Amino acid sequence: MKRKEDGRYNKVANIVGDTMHFHPHGDASIYSALVQLGQKDFLIDCQGNWGNILTGDDAAAPRYIEARLSKFALDVVFNEKTTEWQLSYDGRNREPVTLPVKFPLLLVQGVEGIAVGLQTKILPHNFNEVADAAIAYLKNEPFALYPDFPTGGSVDVSRYNDGRNRGKVKIRAKINKVDAKTLCITEIPYGTTTRKLIESIVRANEKGKIQIKKVDDNTAANVEIVIQLAPGRSSDKTIDALYAFTDCEMSVSPNCCVIYERKPHFMSVSDVLRFSTDNTLRLLKEELLIRKAELQESIFYMSLEKIFIRERMYKDKAFEQCKSEQEFFQFIDQRMEPFKSSFIRDVEEDDYRRLLQIKTVRYLKYSIDEVEEDIAEAQQQLKEVNDHLEHIVEYTIHWFESLKEKYGARYPRRTELRNFDTIEVAKVVEANEKLYINREEGFIGIGLKKDEFVCPCSDLDDIIVFYKDGRFKVIKVAEKVYVGKDVLYLNVFKKNDLRTIYNVVYRNGKDRVSYIKRFAVTSVTRDKEYNLTQGTPGTKVTYFSANPNGEAEVLKIYLRPQIRLKKLVFERDFSELAVKGRSAMGNILTKNDIQRIAVKSRGGSTLGGRQVWFDADVNRLNYDGRGRLLGEFFSEDAVLVVTKRGTWFTTSFDPSNHYPDDILVLEKFDAGKVWTAVLFDADQGYHYMKRFNLEASTKERGFLGDNPGSRLLLLSSEFYPRFRVTLAGSDEARGPIDIEADDFIAVKGYTAKGKRITTYAWGGIEELEPLRRPEPEEETPSDEADGGAEPEPNGEFRPDDDGSGQLSLF
Repeated sequence: MKRKEDGRYNKVANIVGDTMHFHPHGDASIYSALVQLGQKDFLIDCQGNWGNILTGDDAAAPRYIEARLSKFALDVVFNEKTTEWQLSYDGRNREPVTLPVKFPLLLVQGVEGIAVGLQTKILPHNFNEVADAAIAYLKNEPFALYPDFPTGGSVDVSRYNDGRNRGKVKIRAKINKVDAKTLCITEIPYGTTTRKLIESIVRANEKGKIQIKKVDDNTAANVEIVIQLAPGRSSDKTIDALYAFTDCEMSVSPNCCVIYERKPHFMSVSDVLRFSTDNTLRLLKEELLIRKAELQESIFYMSLEKIFIRERMYKDKAFEQCKSEQEFFQFIDQRMEPFKSSFIRDVEEDDYRRLLQIKTVRYLKYSIDEVEEDIAEAQQQLKEVNDHLEHIVEYTIHWFESLKEKYGARYPRRTELRNFDTIEVAKVVEANEKLYINREEGFIGIGLKKDEFVCPCSDLDDIIVFYKDGRFKVIKVAEKVYVGKDVLYLNVFKKNDLRTIYNVVYRNGKDRVSYIKRFAVTSVTRDKEYNLTQGTPGTKVTYFSANPNGEAEVLKIYLRPQIRLKKLVFERDFSELAVKGRSAMGNILTKNDIQRIAVKSRGGSTLGGRQVWFDADVNRLNYDGRGRLLGEFFSEDAVLVVTKRGTWFTTSFDPSNHYPDDILVLEKFDAGKVWTAVLFDADQGYHYMKRFNLEASTKERGFLGDNPGSRLLLLSSEFYPRFRVTLAGSDEARGPIDIEADDFIAVKGYTAKGKRITTYAWGGIEELEPLRRPEPEEETPSDEADGGAEPEPNGEFRPDDDGSGQLSLF
């Protein structure tokens, strides 16, 4: 392509044909390699249908598409003077051993290949970040490189291992919620296509892992895969399921294997960058040395020629009488003797021979002044070249900076770097099966469609089975499996579940004493039998209940009538018992025979509220202590989300919830909290202040008005906030305006327009420290007290919070 380069496009078929002069294989492999280079968008300027890396569509036939070298390729890839050449495979042409590339091209393009016993997979990196890393290396500063994919998406590089073998990155598609029933995929993972991605979604739907109504591919220049959810399906849970069961999340293992000194070497991408940067410095130095030699030669010959013509040596009689070239050399050497000390190098016979070749017209048009100007200009250039050689590191840094300035805008980072939360497939898989039991024959399974229905489940679930004699075990769900005929209770088992509490009364077979206990089953070995009783023969469970949130009921115990037994009925509350391990014996309920047990009343949870945290790295709630504590949540509580766009909504505290990236406030919802907002009203063209309460709403609502040009400047949750407004322009001399928000405007609805702050030219606004705070409530001895002199933190998540209650968007 460089040999054919004239600034115009060439037919790819012609390029392939000309390349076959250098390539011992067929045209198909040449064409394929050229298309891949073109799709990477660095070296080849393409015209026509070159395929689509998003959809996987092939490029058009080579006779229909055209190509030429890009400006970037012409700048960094070619230099005939620094290229090492060799003969082509048939000896008819010269070809480069390697091209003198003055940039870490291997890292920005990425590559994947396989050979005998070896493979390589170098992921593509961002152009600007590679240039910055090269500059940092030259400055002896630390640097780090992470992949950037042309297909976008997001990537977790926590296990990237600098691109070495045994590293791993997770890549996810970008999935947006259009509404409660529609999802849209706008970016896909590297290594897949929209066609493959849709096929994986359809397969997951057919297997029941997810439940969707249909999927449409509207991809053109950009990815747009629209997924319609089945009725009653959670969009948040479906997003997690798409990551867990489809190609919306992919794992890629890099393996940076390169040929160095004619041998394969396993390196890190940092090592490759250091080598490439050193190679760039070497090539730039070599170019400067070549340029220096050319300038010196040019100065030397111009000086030699100037003296020859200025001294009119060509008119000397001795010159005209020279009968041979050798006599001329002796004559001219004698005449040049006084001037030799001013030359850069010694004069050789070839230099004199060039003087003989000067044409007569050259003598007539020769200008000493012009030649001296040319010599001065060449000497100035030589001085600059010498300066670059003395400061070759700074010169190389400037080279990378100039490339970044010239081409960097074309290559913004497309892939977002973030940490992914681990999705537990058992929690996000749809309950696509139903569990049945045949009590007469002792079988359970998802294939017993005609027998007793137990509960919905998935094919990934484990099932816990309790027996009437106190034994229990956990087994894998199956089409049909024998468990025994004396099954008391079975359901889906959740590992490490501390909220599901089992309330049990059993009669010991040895002494017939009845015991009562509460316990949780958090982790067991699959298919191994355990016992919740003392394990003696004849033991029988007389009461059993499973409580998903730790509920405790009140039992009424009826004893079998006996002589001298006066009290035949009594009550026992499970809430009075502590939750212990599954192997605990329990407390004695009675030593008398029990006739029957009845439930007097169903109680509430004895486990209290649940501590909820928000992990800003993944924008998810969790119960595991990761991130910022939001507080203790009970069943009726909600999470408030306020965005930087001036909208808000409330959600449950389910860990599967997804939240937007533009969060301004995320906290436990308090309907009584007063919010103060400073906003620019696009309808009026002025800045307004408003105070309001927010109400619970699962639908996203706004408090800035209907004009999309309105914007939120500041939001405060202080009870008595103070603000300082600075003016601009001709009004700056008036000085700042201090505002007590409580005196300035009353608390109204969130739809109210608010009060205009000023008509003067607006400079800015900042929140000041409040001069007063609400009176603390007196402490009450009750455990249900709402507040006190030192109220508990409300667990607000504020990305820009400095402790003042101010939330600034500047």
